Amino acid sequence: MSTWNRKRLLAAGAAGALLVGTVAVSSPALAEPGDSADVEVTVDIEEIEEPGVLALSIAGDSVALSEDGSTLLVRQFVGTLPTVTVTDTRTSDEVPDNAAWAVLGSATDFVGGAGQPPIGAGHLGWRPRLLDGGDTGLVSEGEEVVTVLDEPTQPGNNVGLVDQELLVSTFDSGAVAGDAYSVDADLFLRTAPDVAAGSYTSTLTLSLFE
Repeated sequence: MSTWNRKRLLAAGAAGALLVGTVAVSSPALAEPGDSADVEVTVDIEEIEEPGVLALSIAGDSVALSEDGSTLLVRQFVGTLPTVTVTDTRTSDEVPDNAAWAVLGSATDFVGGAGQPPIGAGHLGWRPRLLDGGDTGLVSEGEEVVTVLDEPTQPGNNVGLVDQELLVSTFDSGAVAGDAYSVDADLFLRTAPDVAAGSYTSTLTLSLFE
């Protein structure tokens, strides 16, 4: 073998040895079967701070009047308004200065189901009754409103529920904020004795204002 070939073979062997030596330096990662590790995950969730609201709710959406207390001159039909609740979840700081709230009610004419002449809303009256006025004494029911067939029990209150009449109110919203207040009312329909027989329907609308 020539000297040049011998040197080239030795150089190749040296390179091969060097390559083998480089592979031997790295060692494989070892893991035991069945090993496990835990990672704790945490989060801080802030409470959502939403502004309070002033809201109206009614315990039912209908009331049927039944005849009771009729005389030879007037027929009377009575019932009870479902409980009306005013809920105020606001803080006193959220209430506008000098604010006051009120629930007002008005009725439509009673329309006959078989084409009878309507009975005007002035024939429907109410007597509000405070059920829960809280501890402040600042929430109160409205005055009685009697019908057009009655003599007034308060100046000018024999008009029936034609216009918006007061059911419940406060003159200081800030002082009564953060609570709930409930009221109902005795309802009475008074008609002439010769009113046409049949079914009649009216809509009593309650509105909350501040």
